[in-house]
Amino acid sequence: MKGNAVLFFRQGGDVVMIGRTLIGRIVAPIGVAMALYHMWVIAMGPPEALIFRGIHLSFALALIYLLYPFVVQTDGRRRFIWLDALFVAGGALALGHLFLDYDYFINRIIYIDDLKPLDVVAAVALVIVVLYATRRVIGWALPITALVFMGHALFVTQVDPLTLLDQLYMTTEGVFGSTLAVSAAYVTIFVVFGSVMERTGTGKLFMDFALALTGRQAGGPGKVSVVSSSLFGTISGSAVANVMVDGPITIPLMKRTGFSKHFAAGVEAVASTGGQIMPPIMGAAAFVMAEFLQVSYLQVVTWALIPSVLYYVACFGAVHFEAKRQGLLGLPAHEVPRLLIVLRERGHLFIPVAIILGGMMAGYSAPLCALAGTLACFPVACLRTSTRQELRWNLIPESLEDGARNTLAVALACACAGLVIGSITLTGLGISFTNWLVGLSQNSLLLALVLTAVAGIILGMGMPTTPAYIVMVSLMVPAIMKLGVMEPAAHMFAFYFAILSAITPPVALAVYAAASLAKADLWKSGLAAVKIGAAGFIVPFMFVFQPALLMIGDWPDIIHATVSACIGIAMLAAGLHGFFRFHLRQYERAMLIAGALAMTLVPGWIGDAVGITLLVLVLVGQKLLPNPAVTTAP
Repeated sequence: MKGNAVLFFRQGGDVVMIGRTLIGRIVAPIGVAMALYHMWVIAMGPPEALIFRGIHLSFALALIYLLYPFVVQTDGRRRFIWLDALFVAGGALALGHLFLDYDYFINRIIYIDDLKPLDVVAAVALVIVVLYATRRVIGWALPITALVFMGHALFVTQVDPLTLLDQLYMTTEGVFGSTLAVSAAYVTIFVVFGSVMERTGTGKLFMDFALALTGRQAGGPGKVSVVSSSLFGTISGSAVANVMVDGPITIPLMKRTGFSKHFAAGVEAVASTGGQIMPPIMGAAAFVMAEFLQVSYLQVVTWALIPSVLYYVACFGAVHFEAKRQGLLGLPAHEVPRLLIVLRERGHLFIPVAIILGGMMAGYSAPLCALAGTLACFPVACLRTSTRQELRWNLIPESLEDGARNTLAVALACACAGLVIGSITLTGLGISFTNWLVGLSQNSLLLALVLTAVAGIILGMGMPTTPAYIVMVSLMVPAIMKLGVMEPAAHMFAFYFAILSAITPPVALAVYAAASLAKADLWKSGLAAVKIGAAGFIVPFMFVFQPALLMIGDWPDIIHATVSACIGIAMLAAGLHGFFRFHLRQYERAMLIAGALAMTLVPGWIGDAVGITLLVLVLVGQKLLPNPAVTTAP
């Protein structure tokens, strides 16, 4: 909120206006207080786990029930009615009981000591409040999933209801579990960092940097979208946020230079989705992965580095070959900034990202590094006149408030996912599901991987990446690990496919956002996105069969696997889009796709030999035979 300006926020598909009401005025200080509290905790050390997670959830619930209305008046202003007050009171009761009777919580014996009537009321209230708050901010899919798992515990395995409430409310195995801990300790500060960086002009740096690098090349605006989205992904783990920042600039440029509007939407959606796997600051699920595997966040970044490069090689190659096939040119020279000028005027804004990377490499914790990077943003922006003149003092509270509001979806997704994990842990459903999946796949690793991939895409259609990944870890990942997949590769596989749902119809949030900006048909945009990102769907299978792509193993093997995968990914993009050096005949396309699959899915030199042989044959054919686009021209 800017001063007394009207505050807008999104509720479902509608934009709702809070305005200069009492509610509008108290949102900003609560958001700022939430951001400052988490920064203070990182600097001074967190309190007890239940207290820290409870305070984090308290902030999130307060903002959600203020920002997301139950009833909106016809003039666009929200109306605070009795049902909102009831949910706020329920949350206050449950969390107040935790804070005021904390000694009782930590001294009682779980599952042995009987719940008091107040415990039962508070537990039921918290479950209802979390479910409905999650519904308000991200829709029904995740709350329904949680209800299904809780219903399975109560009615199928016949867990005692009081035991289930004990698990979900009185322990750190339910709502206040490890997933909410990740949101509190990691996600909030990194989201605040991204908000502060964006407010200090980093978004313009990324866009100008991408324009300077690729703007004049064939299909330049499409490549600008790929490069700028990958850069913006370093400070934002949200695919839709990436689309809404880059899309208004890159999509009109792509349409102007000749790309169809659905292809432009597809490029932006695919490029923006990759931000969740782009180090150093990935999506929230990456922090959850570090918690599950009990490794440092830097280790997760290391695993994700090469797969993220392969993803963007695939996207970049798709844009390049489609542009060459259509004969599209880049932007005029006078519209493209010069790289040296961009770096001279705004290059210093890369310093906060460098601080985070340097700190993590030096062994400091990820939250502390993010705090240091956040505190450095405004001083760094003051170093040069070109960025200093864009700063205002009220940017600081505005960026803190934006950061707090941008964490709400993740915070409630993590809290609601705790209901799922608590129910699965209590019933042992994960073990049963693992045995069922292994039996269904008949001990075939490839079939189990395909089933896991499909499950990840389906889950991701209805819920954000983080809860989709959490459910996959609980149910699917143990099965593919049982079939011999390394633990890091299994978790990365689940993480990757939970992300790819953002570009997979019928529910593809990044495609929705990009198609609306491009004024393109949703289904055509979705199909274009799948085609552009098709090579990306192969990458998870690659690092399962070749762990060297996760930088696991000796350096010669890592280098060999990376080079081979890059060549294979480029071949696949060329085959799918029908252009290499010249337009491709149908059999040449088939040869390139077959060679790409050999190089990417068959480990070792045999697959490489097959792929290179087919590549050479296509090159020779394109050299010796007439260009089909010329011979078939009227």
